[in-house]
Amino acid sequence: MIDRGLDMLSIRRQCEIIGLNRSSWYYQPAGESEENLRLMRLIDEQYTRTPFYGWPRMTAYLRRAGYEVNPKRVRRLLRLMGLQAVGPKPRTSVPASAHRHYPYLLRGLAVSRACEVWSSDITYVPMRRGFLYLVAVIDWFSRYVLAWQLSNTLDGLFCRVAVRQALQQGTPDIFNTDQGVQFTAEEFTGLLEAAGIQISMDGRGRALDNIFVERLWRSVKYEHLYLMEYDTVPELEAGLHGYFRFYNHERPHQSLGYRTPAEVHFG
Repeated sequence: MIDRGLDMLSIRRQCEIIGLNRSSWYYQPAGESEENLRLMRLIDEQYTRTPFYGWPRMTAYLRRAGYEVNPKRVRRLLRLMGLQAVGPKPRTSVPASAHRHYPYLLRGLAVSRACEVWSSDITYVPMRRGFLYLVAVIDWFSRYVLAWQLSNTLDGLFCRVAVRQALQQGTPDIFNTDQGVQFTAEEFTGLLEAAGIQISMDGRGRALDNIFVERLWRSVKYEHLYLMEYDTVPELEAGLHGYFRFYNHERPHQSLGYRTPAEVHFG
C-alpha cells in the first residue's frame, strides 16, 4: 500500500482495494501496559508450542518465568487474545446457543485436489506496542493461502472480507472453521451457503480438526512475526504481504514433496 499524496489514491480507496478496514490502517497499538504486552507475547509463544495449556498451566509457566501473575490476570489476557486451551472440558453446564450447529465433515476424508476443502482461523499478532488479529483462508490440499486480513477487533467483518477475496479465486466443496462467533454468525455462514458451499465446523476445543491452519500459524510466527517487531499497521501489513508471497511461491513443503503451495495449487 502507498501513502496518500496529491496525485495518488486516497487512503480510503487504497483500503477498499485491498479489503483492509480503514480503522485498522490508522490504528495505533495501545491499550495495554508494557508488562501486559510482554506477558501476551510470552503467552502467544507458549500457546503456539502447547495449545493444550489452559489458564492454570499458563499461570504456572509465567510464574516460573519470573512474573508474579494471578490467575484472574492470565484468564483476562487469554480472553483478550482469543485463546482457548485445546482438549475436553467438564460438561458441568452447557450454555444455550442460538447459532445453527454444523457437523465436522473432514474426519476420514481423503482430500485429493485443490479447492476441495478450504479452512479459516484467527490468530493473535504481536506488535512492538500493541497487537492485532489475523485471519487467513487456506486450501487443505495445496496449503496455499488464498486470502488474509488484519483487524484491531475480533468482530466478524474482517473474516467475511477474507472469504470474499478467496471466493474470487474459486469455490470449494467444503469450508471448515472452528465454532468461534465470527464463523458461526449468520452473516458468515450465509455467505458460504449462498455460494453453495458445505459448512464444516470443528468440535469444541479440537484445534487439530483444523490442523493445516494451526501449522500455518506456527510457520508465520516462528519464521516471521517473532523475528520482527513492527511498530505500525502499514509496516506489519507490508511484512505479511512479503511473507505470504514467500510462503506460497518459494517455501517448499516436505508434505508436498518439497514443492511450493503455488506449484501444487495451480499445477
